[in-house]
Amino acid sequence: MKRIILKPGEEKRILEGHPWIYDNEVECVLAGKAAPVRGGLHGAPGSPEARSAELVPGECADVESAPGAGRGKPLYLGRALVNPNSKILARIYSPSKEGMDKGFFKRRFREALERRSPGAASSVSLAYNFARDCGRIVFGEADFLPGLIVDRFAGWPLVNLEAAAADGPLAFPAAEAALGPPRSWLSVQFLAYGMDCRRDMILEALNEVLSAPLPGVLPAAAPPEGIIEKSAARVRELEGLPPSEGLIKGTFPEGGIVIFENGLPFAVDIPDGQKTGYFLDQRFNRLLAGQYAAMLSAEAGGSAEAGSAAPSAGQTRLRVLDACSCTGGFGIHVLRAAPGAAVTAVDASASALETLRKNAVLNGVADRITTVEADIFDTLRAFDRKKEKFDLVILDPPAFAKSRTVLAEALRGYKEINLRAMKLIRRNGILITCSCSQALDEARFKRVLVEAAADAERRLIQLDFRYQPPDHPILLGYGESLYLKGGFYRVL
Repeated sequence: MKRIILKPGEEKRILEGHPWIYDNEVECVLAGKAAPVRGGLHGAPGSPEARSAELVPGECADVESAPGAGRGKPLYLGRALVNPNSKILARIYSPSKEGMDKGFFKRRFREALERRSPGAASSVSLAYNFARDCGRIVFGEADFLPGLIVDRFAGWPLVNLEAAAADGPLAFPAAEAALGPPRSWLSVQFLAYGMDCRRDMILEALNEVLSAPLPGVLPAAAPPEGIIEKSAARVRELEGLPPSEGLIKGTFPEGGIVIFENGLPFAVDIPDGQKTGYFLDQRFNRLLAGQYAAMLSAEAGGSAEAGSAAPSAGQTRLRVLDACSCTGGFGIHVLRAAPGAAVTAVDASASALETLRKNAVLNGVADRITTVEADIFDTLRAFDRKKEKFDLVILDPPAFAKSRTVLAEALRGYKEINLRAMKLIRRNGILITCSCSQALDEARFKRVLVEAAADAERRLIQLDFRYQPPDHPILLGYGESLYLKGGFYRVL
């Protein structure tokens, strides 16, 4: 096994839990067991024990500190997948000298599933119910499988559910009674070279784990009917890999599927959807958005009871702007929670808005949602010129800062979009604003909001602040795993 020896002092971040080794942090790579010393290696020059080695993309190697870091001895830091063609030279996947065969992947998958089980959840309300819920079952480095993402979707073919719901929206129990137990599909991303070259082994391990009951987690076998690859992220280019998308195993229904999120039906087309097919990471934030919309409706004198009648003709509705609406997750949760609300949904994607309209029909709210296909910056400026006012504005834009190199430009974008949104909100209205840029930390994100509020001559009172859900685990020491921030603010 080859050994990657770090430069002096570079081990601190790794000891704190960060799994990445950058190429400029490496002193040398050894093929044998010789230990490095200042000025060279132990052993006679040119001996087999002292020779340096070249790393091969996708292979495993052991990572050690420089001599002297552990009371004069090198520290063993872990075993890693390597790619000498990437700035991230190595990604640690285990603190021990653990091989990477099919058995390894099956163990890691079972462990990831167990961490998402009801018994492991920090709250019963955050538990992952494999019988009905969609969720992320592998989150890369945070699940000790660097560069691998797996989302599991549970539901039914859209055409089947539409037929069953011909007389009106269906709740999950009614859908299950009409169509039988939910079926499942997987969306996968291979974002590191070492994972991509092991894809066949990974897919076999996934199928075997999900095809057998797992006590306390999977009460019955739940093999996926299809696996769709969604490996189009730019990080693959940085790894020396081309984008790769499409059905790679089994089948996927023509026209898409319907999943249930917080008890509400949503159409999902995994092959054509953004990222992994649907943004599962906002499910609890969407639920909370609906609760705040119901609160505003009650404050305005409307009924906050789900299922109550909509306002009569001429009665004031709760005006909601769902900016960067995608397929309507936030807006439809608002409409279902607050029958007196009306939503304007803005997105630049025509296909996303088409799916949003399907979702509005599935939820029986198509008469209370208006779609606008446009750039959100242009739309916010236009609404400001027209002196439009909203009771609730939701901002869930794509990541403006995909890396720290563009953070300064991204900060300007976040400030502008929030400033213009604040100007559109009535006094005592609510702003829900999100960032999915891992390069933008919470403190800096809140600083942007403070500056935007000052320029808009508004003040903000924080009602809540949320992150991604537990199926997208946050690994301390690995800051990149905390990427989603969502603030809920009263605007004065």
